[in-house]
Amino acid sequence: MKKLITSILIAILTMAYADTTSAQVKVNVNINIGDQPEWGPSGYDYAEYYYMPDIETYYYVPRRQFVYLHGNRWIFSPILPPAHAHYDMYSGYKVVFTTPDAYKYYKKHKVYYAKYKNYKNKQGTIKYKKQKGEYKEQKKSKGNGKGHSKGRH
Repeated sequence: MKKLITSILIAILTMAYADTTSAQVKVNVNINIGDQPEWGPSGYDYAEYYYMPDIETYYYVPRRQFVYLHGNRWIFSPILPPAHAHYDMYSGYKVVFTTPDAYKYYKKHKVYYAKYKNYKNKQGTIKYKKQKGEYKEQKKSKGNGKGHSKGRH
């Protein structure tokens, strides 16, 4: 009887130890390189949203959906809004956001990134970063606007 209790106790401790070690090994890494569209800006291993100032529309990378305001409602769609159906995704400027729900800050983005409207084929790498309540640009080398620039950003 003593051997049976000892065996059960050892089995329980072994299972408890295995659960503890497996919990320590789990790591959450955000990489969505393969999910980003070909027309997206280069130099990012993760992007949550792109904002396109030319058409005041977002692209939600994980679900491959365009996000745009229609009246007072946000629309999530696999296609561009009808008014911009012929927009050239390769030549327009895109701002990369790694934060969730970037579209909720649309009013600020619309004003701050208005200077990039009609900035055709001059896409450098730019990333949104909020510092002390202000937006700060992080520019890097210019690409060709098609997400295929020389070197790594």
